[in-house]
Amino acid sequence: MVRVTTPDHPPQPPPEGIAARAAPHRRAVLRSGGAFAAGAFVAGCSASGAAAHQVARARGSSAPPAAPAAPAPRRFPDQPAEIAHGPRTRPQVALTFHGQGDPAIARAVLGEAEKGGARVTVLAVGSWLDEHPDLARRILDGGHDLGNHTLRHLDINAMSETEADAEIRGCAQRLRRLTGSIGSWFRPSRTARASPLVERLARGAGYPHVLSYDVDSLDFTSPGAPAVTRKITGEIRNGSVVSLHFGYADTVAALPAVLEELNRRGLRAVTTTELLS
Repeated sequence: MVRVTTPDHPPQPPPEGIAARAAPHRRAVLRSGGAFAAGAFVAGCSASGAAAHQVARARGSSAPPAAPAAPAPRRFPDQPAEIAHGPRTRPQVALTFHGQGDPAIARAVLGEAEKGGARVTVLAVGSWLDEHPDLARRILDGGHDLGNHTLRHLDINAMSETEADAEIRGCAQRLRRLTGSIGSWFRPSRTARASPLVERLARGAGYPHVLSYDVDSLDFTSPGAPAVTRKITGEIRNGSVVSLHFGYADTVAALPAVLEELNRRGLRAVTTTELLS
């Protein structure tokens, strides 16, 4: 369920008798105040940093300006419509996480990544963002990429065009509402590769590329942290995009060893945007 907040008590005009007895300059002040209130409401809806700061000052609040909008999708002309890995010529890799599951584990994953100097890419499920909207800003504030992993995490390749489109756009709408952007990337749900239909729908929703991967950690099978570490470090190389998940304790436990091994090999864990830039 998406919560949309609206003013509980819209401004009401003064009683007719009072308005009639008010002096002309008082009516001008009231008109000016009404115009300012309308402008403040628009500024709140658009989350404009400067406008929000002006409204806060007028209300006597010391609240900081609204956070800037998150990065939008980019087109990489040298890359295919569906990207499975980055350049093999640079010692960089992208650790990408399916954003769903226990928020405490999600925060632990982000914390371990940041302690190890890594920046990651999170493809968030829209219904998960409904339940934990604060995590969108937590991801971005950590310097990570944030993207779209459909609304409900169902088998998108098996859906009709209408259903698949709703899954992509539904998550995009939530990302825009929370961050000002539809997210940097789109990854289809329940599949490693998008069908031609899903690829086309993603492009129509504003995503020039579909993000796949070339290394599957299999952490969602809960094989134990050592197995997750072996799977990743045994297959990862320059340019690799690794599929991982929030919501699994094995992933948290494996991450320090994975990052230590990457560092030993001279591989930097960067966002997908940085990997391809």
